[in-house]
Amino acid sequence: MIIKILDMKTIKNIFMAGVTAAAIVFTISSCKKGFDAKTYAPKKPLPMFDGYANTKDIEAASLVAYWPFSGTLADSLSSTTGVATGTSFSTGTKGQALQGANNGYVVSNVPAAVKALHSFTISTWVNMPQNTNALGIFGIASTLNFWGNFDIFFDTGTDNTATSGILKVHVFNNAAKLDAPGGGVNAWEGGYKVLNPWNTWINIAVTYNDATSTVIVYYNGKSVGTNSNVTGFAPLDWSQAKQMVFGTLQFQTMPSLTTNTGSQPWAGFLTGKLDQVRIYSKVLTSSQLDAVYNLEKAGR
Repeated sequence: MIIKILDMKTIKNIFMAGVTAAAIVFTISSCKKGFDAKTYAPKKPLPMFDGYANTKDIEAASLVAYWPFSGTLADSLSSTTGVATGTSFSTGTKGQALQGANNGYVVSNVPAAVKALHSFTISTWVNMPQNTNALGIFGIASTLNFWGNFDIFFDTGTDNTATSGILKVHVFNNAAKLDAPGGGVNAWEGGYKVLNPWNTWINIAVTYNDATSTVIVYYNGKSVGTNSNVTGFAPLDWSQAKQMVFGTLQFQTMPSLTTNTGSQPWAGFLTGKLDQVRIYSKVLTSSQLDAVYNLEKAGR
């Protein structure tokens, strides 16, 4: 029998190969012990609201203007771009939001599709500290009258406390006419006492039905007030509306957006944040607006 004596280099190589094989076996064994079947299970679909999984899917064909405020002041549908006075951008409900400031606001021309509205839905999100002055959120200006063609604002009063606020909405029917007795008609909604509106994101939506002259105001997806059959209101005509304002009331801008008056000592500016301003050319249903609230709240 011939016995081959291995040299030290060969012995070392055999030893290293054995160590490597053992390491591989140990690694595979460890992986098997750490296997979690849940990681291989299909992901559960996100919850849907009124059959929708994303806000963009809700009446997409009727969305005529949309300001996401993601680093721009432009309406994403018409590219109509606003001009900022003292505002900036901050974290929004998703992406960025318009960050307001004392004496700050944004003024924009009115997109053609907004001028052509009859029935409509307007929805917006706001996050603000408790107001001490009447606080304009969003408005479509009237050059002729004290109040605009459309105004969303928080008023002051005894119901304005650390846990509640007074929400008001104003709609004017004809941008070419003077307030009564000049031929135009006002639809005033509120003040609605809403709970916990401060320092958190809240959603405000307004619908107007030209066939029934009915205005409905929603707070966080739920109706807080209805004004039906406003006498002499229809048809809505905003064809002569020229400018709109984000972050204050129309008479607080410099210069004022209305020739009727200038700055008022009881009015103020949104020092919080504004986001996701959407305008539709139809009346969204209550379930659709509840879906808008829940989906945008979830960042969808």
